[in-house]
Amino acid sequence: MSILPIVLWPDIRLTETCVPVDEITPEIAQLAADMLETMYAAPGRGLAGPQVGAMLRIFVMDTGWKEGKSDPLVCINPMLMEVGEERASHSEGCLSIPGVSADISRPAQVQMVWTGLNGGRFVQSFAGFDAACVQHEIDHLDGIVTFDHLGADTRAILEAEYAA
Repeated sequence: MSILPIVLWPDIRLTETCVPVDEITPEIAQLAADMLETMYAAPGRGLAGPQVGAMLRIFVMDTGWKEGKSDPLVCINPMLMEVGEERASHSEGCLSIPGVSADISRPAQVQMVWTGLNGGRFVQSFAGFDAACVQHEIDHLDGIVTFDHLGADTRAILEAEYAA
């Protein structure tokens, strides 16, 4: 395994839509392992393909590891199946926009389907911070970053702080 360089905003790759993973190959398994190692080293709770220059629909996450409850997840070709009506706001940071965090309002509960490294299909519901993390990472696969969820004034302020 190796730690990969993290792509930083405003790299154009962070605004592009990723392509589906056609086949789970040893290279995809290695990418997932490297992404997990990179995420832990950063230290973050989620990391998507384009954040390491892999323009594929893959992300990794582990929302509990910082509290000693590690549960790493590798999600290939993830899709949201259900999105709850209730919304919640969480302070979100992003490894590709270091030093910037913003309160983002998202659905408080989602159900996601994805393919695992073993080729199996998984369906799981996520709530709270886990739901926010899943949505944040799927956003990356669709070329959406934290800044895109903000109003014009807040975005301008945070982009200026980031650029300084």
